[in-house]
Amino acid sequence: MSSSGSVNHLSQRCIYGYFVSSHAERKSWFMRWLSKLFKGGSNNRRQAATTHPPPHFIGDENMVLRAPVRSLDNRSRTDKEKEELDRAISLSLAEGLKKPNGYGWRAKNDDDLAKSVQDDLHSSHPPYVHREYQPTGYRICGGCNLDIGYGNYLGCMGTFFHPECFCCRACRYPITEHEFSLSGKDAYHKSCFKELTHPKCEVCFQFIPTNGAGLIEYRCHPFWSQKYCPVHEHDNTARCCSCERLESVNVRYISLGDGRSLCLECMESAIMDTGDCQPLYHTIRDYYEGMNMRLDQQIPMLLVERQALNEAIVGEKHGFHHMPETRGLCLSEEQTVTSIQKRPKIGGHAMIGMKTQHQKLTRKCEVTAILVLYGLPRLLTGAILAHELMHGWLRLKGYRNLNPDVEEGICQMLSYMWLESEIMPGSTSSAPSSSSSVSKKGGKSRVENKLGEFFMHQIAHDASPAYGGGFRAANAAVNTYGLRSTLDHIRLTRSFPL
Repeated sequence: MSSSGSVNHLSQRCIYGYFVSSHAERKSWFMRWLSKLFKGGSNNRRQAATTHPPPHFIGDENMVLRAPVRSLDNRSRTDKEKEELDRAISLSLAEGLKKPNGYGWRAKNDDDLAKSVQDDLHSSHPPYVHREYQPTGYRICGGCNLDIGYGNYLGCMGTFFHPECFCCRACRYPITEHEFSLSGKDAYHKSCFKELTHPKCEVCFQFIPTNGAGLIEYRCHPFWSQKYCPVHEHDNTARCCSCERLESVNVRYISLGDGRSLCLECMESAIMDTGDCQPLYHTIRDYYEGMNMRLDQQIPMLLVERQALNEAIVGEKHGFHHMPETRGLCLSEEQTVTSIQKRPKIGGHAMIGMKTQHQKLTRKCEVTAILVLYGLPRLLTGAILAHELMHGWLRLKGYRNLNPDVEEGICQMLSYMWLESEIMPGSTSSAPSSSSSVSKKGGKSRVENKLGEFFMHQIAHDASPAYGGGFRAANAAVNTYGLRSTLDHIRLTRSFPL
């Protein structure tokens, strides 16, 4: 069972801009600056210009700089002229700060030239600084918090950076690409952001591809949260017959030889032959006895292969089997069954050396035998045995002609209660009468306990009307009235109490 999901994967993007003035653009900018510098002159300046020599050419045929205007007697300019000149300089500098964000290189030659002109014009007076212009600290690097000064810089998210200080939040290396990803105020290389946010398949370990709509579509197991590409549901990727997890490329599952595969975690506690299963079978019979549900008849129990179980189902006249993979059966007819007498060994990634035996089952009571599929973990094998034993108990106690949802529901209830007592031995079961039934084994590994939780999850969330719906109805009745009262009501009415 898996659920599907999709992610509309949209990362914020910011594009670098390179704002590098050409030689002609720098000159054009400087000419506009000079134009503002001298447009503020008074009529006296125009009159003085007629008495002065023509403009001097400085360095380049396309750049003209008029020599500083000085009075004939070299006296200082009027305060009004100085104020206008200083204001023109400060306004020009302030406009330079309004350039667009992005990579920018300050034209050092222009600045030096402007500085020399300013020095010449203010040879005897300190420069006037307009309140909008701050000569130091006007660009603080958002990375190192130091003044950027006149070097290269870039602007992003309303902040300026030294190029080497604009770093990826993930790898801490500078971002030099034209495009990058943003998450909040944090910048990332596009590749680093994909590693952090784009889900990877837990089977092939590749990025899960997008579908035709541009969405990231994947499958996710509802209990294990294993995410994988949808294609792995149809490409013969092995799935554990116990926990349902898919085989990944770096782990090989064990083939049981009958079309089933078992993961290594489930293999740790797997029960492989009839002899190995006998102690577990007696433990579950003791559990029933602890709830005052003693089974007086000795019902044979056999571990069988998949084919033998399917053949037994065909020969059984009664029984309800909705699942595509039946793992247990309570026989009421006489049959000859092939059981496993010697556990197979692991050879490479398969089971070898299995020894089987044909057994003729004769009917001595309402129940002929209980069959369970081999190769399943201890807790799953026990849950199946608890379920099938409840079928046997109902038949032996005279519960006849029950609807599938009632019979399968109460059997699932006993299976769930036994699992609960195994993985949570310190707690009481749902039924008040089962409080004395606590697992005598104890000391299970974390892996086995997690498997037990999964098997309980399977029972509780089964979607079938008989097994799933029946269990939920049985659980509600047992929680309300107790197990014994629920069973008495079923005997009388063949239904659950409401």
